[in-house]
Amino acid sequence: MNIGIRLHDTAGTNLAEHLAAARAQGFTCVHIAMGKVIPGFKMSDAPALLTDELAEMVRAELDRNGQTCVLLGCYLNLCSPDLEDHHKTVEIYKAHLRFAKKIGALLVGTETGAPNTGYKTCPECFTQEALQLFIDRVTPVVRYAEEVGQLFAIEPVIRHIVSTPERCERVLKAVNSPNLKVILDAVNLLGEANVHQAKEIIADGIARLGKDVSLLHMKDFIPYATERGQQIKATVDNTDVFSNVVSCACGLGDMDYAPLCRLAREHAIPMTLENTNPGNAVAAREHLEKIGASL
Repeated sequence: MNIGIRLHDTAGTNLAEHLAAARAQGFTCVHIAMGKVIPGFKMSDAPALLTDELAEMVRAELDRNGQTCVLLGCYLNLCSPDLEDHHKTVEIYKAHLRFAKKIGALLVGTETGAPNTGYKTCPECFTQEALQLFIDRVTPVVRYAEEVGQLFAIEPVIRHIVSTPERCERVLKAVNSPNLKVILDAVNLLGEANVHQAKEIIADGIARLGKDVSLLHMKDFIPYATERGQQIKATVDNTDVFSNVVSCACGLGDMDYAPLCRLAREHAIPMTLENTNPGNAVAAREHLEKIGASL
């Protein structure tokens, strides 16, 4: 299996140090968020900052450390009602698509936003109107991805507009492009109301989206309401709590990874770890490798 890591979860203060740390810990691919690994990089200035010179530097550092970039993150809200802000956001996405091509990245990826300026979860997120708005807003970005020959991927998240595998499937059908792919983060499909059905939710995600998945985000989960969930949140670095579910490093929670590892092996899908820290990242990778070897 091709297992990588979210680069800003590794030790370091700049791109070279983070990549060296990823290599030293045995990872073979990375998820890059430019603003978190390039000192002074501001997402709002991305179109001007994503230069050919920077692309050459990033690609050289990737090559030097034996890494590939499987995901260049551009996690901005495509559904803001502020049209001036939206137009700026689209230009940032386009700049990332061009830059991704230059550094040899597999995907430019995003989550799917909310129909407000604060990127906040609200009841309107889950309406048909919001889903249609996202389809309308993402389609031109995907068409631009087609123009430059780059893959663009969306990541369903229970708190956002594309909140379920079924809604994601509807987006894929509506946009109808070979350049639109899926980042499947199984934990991001879970919340307090459905965490007890985790196996069924993940199986549905694989069944509906598996053929379009180009990257797996790998982490673990524990219901926050449990004593163990609260203990993990209190004692382990780089954990999150969303929708009363703790996200943590692989091997610390309740996830059944066999279906995801089987999908990765059968379709040669890379995976990147999330919610790790330098002290537990290797153990998380080895946990997945052990499961993969047993299949």
